[in-house]
Amino acid sequence: MKKTLLALAAFAAASMPLAAHAHRQWIEPSSTVLSGTGDDVWVTFDAAVSNTLFHADHQPMRIDGLIVTAPDGSSVAPQNVTRGRYRSTFDVQLTQNGTYRIVNASSGMNARYELNGENRNWRGTAAEFATAIPAGATNVRVSENANRVETFVTRGAPTPIAQVNAGLEIAPVTHPNDLVANEAAQFRLLLDGRPAANIEVTIAPGNARYRNETGEIKVTTNAQGAFSVTFPTPGMWWVNASVRDLPSQIRGATRSANYSGVLEVLP
Repeated sequence: MKKTLLALAAFAAASMPLAAHAHRQWIEPSSTVLSGTGDDVWVTFDAAVSNTLFHADHQPMRIDGLIVTAPDGSSVAPQNVTRGRYRSTFDVQLTQNGTYRIVNASSGMNARYELNGENRNWRGTAAEFATAIPAGATNVRVSENANRVETFVTRGAPTPIAQVNAGLEIAPVTHPNDLVANEAAQFRLLLDGRPAANIEVTIAPGNARYRNETGEIKVTTNAQGAFSVTFPTPGMWWVNASVRDLPSQIRGATRSANYSGVLEVLP
């Protein structure tokens, strides 16, 4: 029973919209743009949930939903996966030229209800929900959550990035591995493949532990879900957006989704 409760708590932390707590989720690559020939081209990734961006000071990210997609659309198995006290790490071998997408995604449902005068809680998948709530339950409140954390790395020349069309995602107009400081970059925020309009996007630099000011930039998407940002300094940047309390396809439920991405901006 204790193990089950711990697992449910961990799942809740992984799928909870970021706006609901102070910790930030991120996957940081050791390099984002690489050259080389043959198969000896590798990138190491750190994945964590932290108080300070790119400084692992809270807990490791659970990477059960990790998906690495190669430039040709095939899946690549991460190697040397480890989980430490403050971060998870893994390696990806880049055997193809082009852009790789590295994603850790999670989703789930939560329900609260009353049964025989007692408050009950349930957590599980959308497939399990159909039979999860017992007959006679009252005051049923259901929420659906989706979380997406990603980054991109390129070997050689950048290649196009396909839309996922599921949950909250960023569709780059400016390639994420072709960002330069003091030059405007264009992006689109999508929800299930459709423009996510009037959503606030937070863009924050790393290494905030060495500065008095966080350096955050906030922009709002337009009617087409588009937004533009000019990164003032080079380095690793974190991009985050979330939506909450939207109608769900599951009757009676509300839906929340969160997106976090890590981008490198070059000088």
